[in-house]
Amino acid sequence: MNPSTFFVPEFIKAISDNNEESLRNILSEPHPGLYTFSMLQPFFCDMMVSEVENFEKWVGTVKLKIMRPNTMNKYGVVLDDFGLEPMLDTLMEDFISPLSRALFVEVGGQSLDSHHGFVVEYGNDKDRELGFHVDDSEVTLNVCLGNKFLGGDLFFRGVRCEKHVNSDIQPEEYFDYQHVPGQAILHRGRHRHGALPTTDGYRINMILWCRSSNFREMKKYQKDFSCWCGQCLHEKKERQCLTVDATRLAFLRKDE
Repeated sequence: MNPSTFFVPEFIKAISDNNEESLRNILSEPHPGLYTFSMLQPFFCDMMVSEVENFEKWVGTVKLKIMRPNTMNKYGVVLDDFGLEPMLDTLMEDFISPLSRALFVEVGGQSLDSHHGFVVEYGNDKDRELGFHVDDSEVTLNVCLGNKFLGGDLFFRGVRCEKHVNSDIQPEEYFDYQHVPGQAILHRGRHRHGALPTTDGYRINMILWCRSSNFREMKKYQKDFSCWCGQCLHEKKERQCLTVDATRLAFLRKDE
């Protein structure tokens, strides 16, 4: 895997420098917990789109059934199914893990050890939109490969643990993200999101769900996720306010 074939120079340099300052210099954080950066060369984006199209044509010719990426997407393919597992292993271990160690340590970003990689397709004769959900990952990489399209923005609505996944959206948690070919967005898998309708053209994205078995095991023994779950944090602050109010009231009564 020759990095210069796949990645833009500034991304390669930041990873090679291997320090948090260099990594953060290439990142934008348009909304808390959402990080965007230029990642893929146009050549690689075009190559991936061609690979997917050729794979789908071959499957149609030999009349095999394609395993779809997940239960929500009716179009797209699992990248491991046509020999890209070693490449995705390298992508996660050498290029995404340095970022996740700096950005998402509270959700196992320092111990990613498995992945699920796939592409999704949206357009007039494909999926049009994607409903509100969380990913089966600790950290998700989502990169737009192209092509020409209108709409299809990602909408984000706050990070939640399993207990609070359907809790109300707070006003500050609303954020929409517009896809740019070659640009990546990196976020916690538990960041609730979906895709608005692609109203014209054809959009294809490469997605890598990065997982940590250590974090998943540790999570079984935790009840408070206020360091990353918005609702846990909201409830914790409410409890703290109630405690302060009760203490103040007790002092006032004592002085009477």
